[in-house]
Amino acid sequence: MLNEFFLYTPPWGLLLLAAGWAAILGWSPALVGPGLLAGLALGLAAFQRVRFQIGQVEHGQSAETAPVAGESRLAALMEAIDEPLLLVQGRRVIRANKAGLALFGAHIEDEDIRLAIRHPAAAALFNRFERSNEPQARQLKGFGGPDRRWQMRIAPLGDGAALVRLADLSQQDAADRMRTDFVANASHELRTPIAALLGFIETLNDPMAGGDPATRKRFLSIMATEAKRMDQLVNDLISLSRIEADRYTAPAGEVDLGALAHVVANQIMAAGVAAAGQITVDVAEGSPLVKADRGQIEQLLHNLMGNAVKYGRTGAPVRVAVAPDVGNMVRLSVADEGEGISPDHLPRLTERFYRVDAGRSRASGGTGLGLAIVKNIVERHRGTLNFASEQGVGTNVTVRLPMVVPSLS
Repeated sequence: MLNEFFLYTPPWGLLLLAAGWAAILGWSPALVGPGLLAGLALGLAAFQRVRFQIGQVEHGQSAETAPVAGESRLAALMEAIDEPLLLVQGRRVIRANKAGLALFGAHIEDEDIRLAIRHPAAAALFNRFERSNEPQARQLKGFGGPDRRWQMRIAPLGDGAALVRLADLSQQDAADRMRTDFVANASHELRTPIAALLGFIETLNDPMAGGDPATRKRFLSIMATEAKRMDQLVNDLISLSRIEADRYTAPAGEVDLGALAHVVANQIMAAGVAAAGQITVDVAEGSPLVKADRGQIEQLLHNLMGNAVKYGRTGAPVRVAVAPDVGNMVRLSVADEGEGISPDHLPRLTERFYRVDAGRSRASGGTGLGLAIVKNIVERHRGTLNFASEQGVGTNVTVRLPMVVPSLS
């Protein structure tokens, strides 16, 4: 009985038992040596005793020896793990934790393991386990959904018993795909201006083509534009990397969002990006400061206002508003009057290198990272970001940031 085991085993034995279970579940690969082996032996001995006494009860023998406390301890141990766990005897599932029941359904207990996990790779893994009686591991792709991926491990517990553990790798897989796509997209975006620069340099080195002053001037202008675009892309990549590195550290500074919005609007208009008076900033009276990193909020304002000017109709106003909002937040909205964005595109606007109109974005000098940077800045500031757009009317971007709450002391 497990209750007897826990009752009479000294503290050091219980510690070794915990180490043994950790080894079975693959939690602590660093635990090696005699202590681990002893703990593993104790854990297996305890399990065998429980299993034997369960068999006694099932065959009508004395219920006084039933491992009531032992079973509850085993159940508690399995329930403490939030990954699906199945305890298997032969081919029959004799126990599943809550995560296992949620994944497979309550019918899984007392069911054949091959019927419980209906996946070709899982069946092949069990066949290999039965032949070798050694630990096995394999990934199950498409199990539970087309984009799901699981790691299934089988650990022998002796005398035909085994522990099956499933770890969900879907998020890790999605993150790996995002990293791969990011590198591929960044390489493509950098290769385009580099190829243009190399081509024009080669042309200018040709005495026949490069000797004409008008051609030379036009090519140098294009080269300057491509070089600036590449420089902007590198700067955006560096900014994105820095923001993501600080995403778990909330900013401690205080920024007057309304005043900074006026500064950025004047900078954009002074640079000739917009006609004078095209950007209007309306700051509600008494708008509080926000808890923010000034440099990042300035970059956020540049990206949002710049997009509104570039993609709004020529001569149409861009309206920026700052006002207090519910929940100790300050609301910033940037609205343009342009073509608007199709509802199909809205969920993907903050993806890296995603463009609604790729040709127009590149022609206007866009890198495809502006809204991805905005999203990461908002997340770092513990705020929210929302898009509302109507085709033929325009787009409104709303950012809510935590305000500075005055201390009561």
